[in-house]
Amino acid sequence: MAKVKVKRKSTFIDMTAMSDVTVLLLTFFMLTSTFIQKEPVTVSTPGSVSEIKIPETDILQILIDPQGKVFMGLDKQEDRVAVLEKVGEEYGIEFTPEEKNKFRLANSFGVPISQMKAFLALSEDEQDATLKDLGIPTDSTDNQFKSWVRNARLQNRDLRIAIKADQTTPYPKIKTIMTSLQDIRENRYNLITSLKSISTDEE
Repeated sequence: MAKVKVKRKSTFIDMTAMSDVTVLLLTFFMLTSTFIQKEPVTVSTPGSVSEIKIPETDILQILIDPQGKVFMGLDKQEDRVAVLEKVGEEYGIEFTPEEKNKFRLANSFGVPISQMKAFLALSEDEQDATLKDLGIPTDSTDNQFKSWVRNARLQNRDLRIAIKADQTTPYPKIKTIMTSLQDIRENRYNLITSLKSISTDEE
């Protein structure tokens, strides 16, 4: 008896549709995602059950590291340059167009105004290495922090202030920032925290 020859079926799978879906998903995530801004120091924020979302625009972020050093960030590049010019005028410092352009591209800053020109002359890698060791002065004899916040508010009336402090930062350091804000009549601000889950036993 003759053997029945089984016809081989093709194992080829057309992946064109899958590739199209992958490209569409990748494009979707690239367009809808928000990139994390580079910060001079890494802080671990305290936990909170608050779910209030801080707006992504018109934000003045105040960053306080565990040692109490203060850094600031403005989300709009035009505001950064305008505030730099105003603070420079207060302290008798004039910045060149090149220095203003470098400051425009800085997401965060935290340098005594007297050292700003030398800081802007550094390369980006050198700036990242030295920035974390500096910080904006907040002492009573030369509170440059007030000047930065006051001029930022004059530049953008819609600005919202957000304080992001490390959970190990001593309270007196944070109290100094809050007192400085009260001195210039900035009594409304947000505290950035991490969302903490609550177990059913705690409810």
